[in-house]
Amino acid sequence: MPGEGFYDAGALRQIATNLFYGWGYNFYRKENQLRADDQLIRSKGASLLGYAMSSVCEAESAYRREFLPPPTRAKPFPDAAAVEAAQRLERLAKAIGAIEGALQQQPVPENDRMSQRYRQEAQTLETLIEFDHRLVGQCELVRSTVNGQNGTAILKAMPDLDAGLQAIRETMRNREAVLLGGA
Repeated sequence: MPGEGFYDAGALRQIATNLFYGWGYNFYRKENQLRADDQLIRSKGASLLGYAMSSVCEAESAYRREFLPPPTRAKPFPDAAAVEAAQRLERLAKAIGAIEGALQQQPVPENDRMSQRYRQEAQTLETLIEFDHRLVGQCELVRSTVNGQNGTAILKAMPDLDAGLQAIRETMRNREAVLLGGA
């Protein structure tokens, strides 16, 4: 019967396994599931920061509309304190966006034979996921702090937000140290 080899499950399995190994990938390995989980967790954390950045941008825009009216003959220059506050909101949004990008770009262990030889990949990935859980929690705290808040409320929460962003940066540095063998 023509095409008989296409239906032999044992031969197909062997061909697929050889291809997967040749590509350096076997999706049945625990390490690959952990790597996928790590990427998923970090993308969800980054999306939380994206929501936070959107909230801050909306609050900044509303703040500018409320406190920085168009110039008039009677008042040609805006209030310096209002300008400074609007700029603080703008800087906060940019800082959140920078951390969002950095979080998405966080490295994971390479999936090659040399890395596997010198590093316990599953153990490293489990450690990274612990850091990622902390990152997601920190990102959610930032998001919940700014979500639905106006510019004035966000400005009042600025010390906590600055501390939260610093904590996220520190967690990301510690996460990178695990990959470099420093933790």
